[in-house]
Amino acid sequence: MRLEIETRRFYLGRDYCEAVEAVGGLPVHVPLIPEEGYISTLLDSLDGILLPGCDSDVDPAYYGEDPHPKLKRVVPEKDSTDMLILSKAEERKMPVLAICYGMQVLNVSRGGNLIQDIGAQVDGSIQHEQGIPLDRNSHDVKVDGESRLGRLLDDDVQVGPIKVNSHHHQAIRNVGRDLRAVAWANDGIVEGIEDMRPDRFVMGLQWHPELSWKTDELSHAIFENFVRTCASSAIAGVATGRRE
Repeated sequence: MRLEIETRRFYLGRDYCEAVEAVGGLPVHVPLIPEEGYISTLLDSLDGILLPGCDSDVDPAYYGEDPHPKLKRVVPEKDSTDMLILSKAEERKMPVLAICYGMQVLNVSRGGNLIQDIGAQVDGSIQHEQGIPLDRNSHDVKVDGESRLGRLLDDDVQVGPIKVNSHHHQAIRNVGRDLRAVAWANDGIVEGIEDMRPDRFVMGLQWHPELSWKTDELSHAIFENFVRTCASSAIAGVATGRRE
């Protein structure tokens, strides 16, 4: 979830849960309580992790940098909870789908770093903060056809770029360990990452498929593939005694 500091409320946009439920998953909200025992107990009852977008930025202290003048709000509870969840999910080899801020914190958790503000730090960058309407596909993304993401594309789409929505001012600079870039905007900004280990489902997307799963085949396929992998992982866990 997210934290609205002014009202002290945890919250999350409805689109994530609706997308997961529509393809057969059972969405569970995870409040931002960065306590190891709580997170471990909670993850014992889950089959996968969806890290959503957020209107805050990852604290650059996590990757050894001072804050850029255009850094936006930092929410310590969000950063620390997501980092702890990623650590525990790695121990359990849980499937992870990370979206926008989620992809960025995933990359930082693996030792990578971020561009703190695209407009200020990337020469010749395109507009990555499109505003309303949120679900409008605003720029092209080139996808590695050999990646997990690429294999979800229709054959007639693999030869060319796809169009995606865009709602971020930060991006990946250096990719973290065991991850590789699999999608790029025309200005070179990384738009997708995946775990390089063949037995792991860890996918990060810079755009928001939860906004377009009803109308876009790739967005729907992303959630469908994620939930199907979670189900398979749960069955495998029971068979090997990891899950009761």
